[in-house]
Amino acid sequence: MSIDETKKFSSFSGKGSGFLLVVILLYGLVAYSDVELARRTAKTFINILVKILPVLGLVFLLIFVSNLVLSPKKVKTFVGAGSGLKGWVLAIFSGILSTGPVYPWYALLADLGRQGMKRSLIAVFLYSRAVKLPLIPLLIHYFSFSYTLVLSLYLIVFSVVTGLLMERLENKGALAADSVGQAAD
Repeated sequence: MSIDETKKFSSFSGKGSGFLLVVILLYGLVAYSDVELARRTAKTFINILVKILPVLGLVFLLIFVSNLVLSPKKVKTFVGAGSGLKGWVLAIFSGILSTGPVYPWYALLADLGRQGMKRSLIAVFLYSRAVKLPLIPLLIHYFSFSYTLVLSLYLIVFSVVTGLLMERLENKGALAADSVGQAAD
């Protein structure tokens, strides 16, 4: 971990500690004013925590495994700047095959982004998640095969359009940053 990354992490953890302290103080105020409400709130918190912990455990496991298996060089090969059509197809299909809530994927995608995954392919992955394989039979049952096919193709096409727009915005941002840097010189 570089010095900049360490500073960034320590400043983030400081903000997190402050937020935790504020939440604890607010909870203490609630407990002081209404003990029953504090008990119900604590019970709800524990129920949510029990539901979320396995998902968070899975996310940390996936991040751990991806860090073991995927080096930045491999990530750049598969979904980096030089990945070409292979990267786009991989982002589309992995987005379609991904399951579960989206928030655990954010951490993994952020980690892959730090290792060299293009932001445009992250956008493609996230947009492609709209094609839900387990729901396709139900969609066909209620709306017909042709509707389901057209909808799925539109979702895939617009995931690519979104990725291309993201790439263009990112390139404009890089050009703007370069021109500001050159103007400063």
